[in-house]
Amino acid sequence: MNVAGVPYRTIRLHADGWSVEVIDQSMLPHEFRLARLQTLGDVARAIADMVVRGAPLIGATAAYGMALALRDEASDAGLARAYAQLLATRPTAVNLRWALDEIRTATVQLPPAERVGAAYLRAGQICDDDVALCSAIGEHGKRIIEAIAQRKGSSPVNVLTHCNAGWLATVDWGTALAPVYKAHDAGIPVHVWAEETRPRNQGASLTAWELGQHGVPHHVIVDNAGGHLMQHGAVDLCLVGTDRTTATGDVCNKIGTYLKALAARDCQVPFYVCLPSPSIDWTIRDGVAEIPIEERGADEVRLMRGLGPDGKPTSVLITPPDSPVANPGFDVTPARLVTGLVTERGVCAASANGLAQLFSERASHK
Repeated sequence: MNVAGVPYRTIRLHADGWSVEVIDQSMLPHEFRLARLQTLGDVARAIADMVVRGAPLIGATAAYGMALALRDEASDAGLARAYAQLLATRPTAVNLRWALDEIRTATVQLPPAERVGAAYLRAGQICDDDVALCSAIGEHGKRIIEAIAQRKGSSPVNVLTHCNAGWLATVDWGTALAPVYKAHDAGIPVHVWAEETRPRNQGASLTAWELGQHGVPHHVIVDNAGGHLMQHGAVDLCLVGTDRTTATGDVCNKIGTYLKALAARDCQVPFYVCLPSPSIDWTIRDGVAEIPIEERGADEVRLMRGLGPDGKPTSVLITPPDSPVANPGFDVTPARLVTGLVTERGVCAASANGLAQLFSERASHK
């Protein structure tokens, strides 16, 4: 995707050929800055502090983190330590574990001298594959938007999304926003309601920023406005992403997604979840009971970050200083509330049977 007309991926190798360059998402939307990651510690901090975020991008970044770690110590012990350190950074996104497993599988049987090259090769493949998967999700999801557009005539298709599941959350294209970009590029009138997504405001700061960069019409709305807009017929379609989807179609996404799904069901608005297959956890079946929900720091709720009167970034305390804070980062939307899952292989029902129809080779080994 483009930033000021210049094509970027969210992650790539630096010009030196070994360190990793990422877009520092903690600085957006007010400053576009690239960050260079040179060590395992750099990568672990970037993931934990959300310099990079979004399940597919977390996985891709962790894969390169393993490669960087093996540059320093390619022994079995070094491989195991790097795996454990990176796995602990974000507990909810299953792409993290998937990518680490991919690098371990690609390297563990090799002699230490060959592990670094194999890790870099597999990490690069993970990134390229993610672009292809998200592009395919976009094509399948575009058909849903196109069908609504045909019924509406010249009026734009109004899409509501929660959090950020655009290209900033992946290597490129995005998941929930990939169909929007494909539709927009195809000349289909589309408009996005971007919920602010407290507490970190990924919708207001990231989704709105990338939609603006791509020229997609949009409005930022507060999280609690979504149901009101649905009641008044201003939402044709909900598209969200997911950090982990169970083998039965339960979906774990940014906190607040469950409430959007409830409102969509009540207002008979289609609610689709867009995901690449590495976001499916084939080992679990009950999302509410089995998916670990990350509890993040209190300051994400207590403080609001933005530009001060002097035009410089600042943080402002918005709660009483002594009020305790709870900050669960995700919630689970039961499969019964999901209209369908949009994957790289097509659209299916949010159910074990639906997923099995698209991914029979995985479902048979769950």
